[in-house]
Amino acid sequence: MKVGIMGGTFDPIHIGHMLAAETAREAYNLEEVWFMPSHIPPHKEDAGMTGQVRLEMTAAAIADHPSFRTLDIEVKRGGVSYTVDTIRELRQQHPEHDFAFIIGSDMVEYLPRWNRIEELAQWVTFIGLSRPGTELAIHRLPEFLQRVVVTAAMPQIGISSTEIRKRAAKGASIRYMVPDRVYEYIKRSGIYGLQP
Repeated sequence: MKVGIMGGTFDPIHIGHMLAAETAREAYNLEEVWFMPSHIPPHKEDAGMTGQVRLEMTAAAIADHPSFRTLDIEVKRGGVSYTVDTIRELRQQHPEHDFAFIIGSDMVEYLPRWNRIEELAQWVTFIGLSRPGTELAIHRLPEFLQRVVVTAAMPQIGISSTEIRKRAAKGASIRYMVPDRVYEYIKRSGIYGLQP
């Protein structure tokens, strides 16, 4: 089975994440896309919400898509979430699967700095998706990465989780920036300062 892994903090998951996953799924005939909230991402500050809350929002977001599912491996493991450790574990659990890791174009240039990237590059393909204001400069990557990075053109949508959190904290609407079920979850629970 060809499986795309969509990693991230998902604090909260938003329509840009959903569009990225669907773009990669369609472009590379992925049979499933697994959304994997990180516990503590190595390249960002800690998530504001707990792993359990972010998992619940992610599960709510993708509930209606037959090819999407959530993966709790990094949240359960705890500690800093290094992709190489996760992929090694997934390959042991699912040796029959062919994994691709879905990333935004802003992350493509940082791939050489990822933990044990040469090891990881032997196990996965990276699907780099174009995002607003960034260029997919694969030619600037080391040769071993150029061989395992493919691209897909994604409709441009300039939404970020940071912006959503700021808007919610100010009492501004985040409706339509997140899937309806995530909006209802955030509103119901009052997280991010959004009033129920």
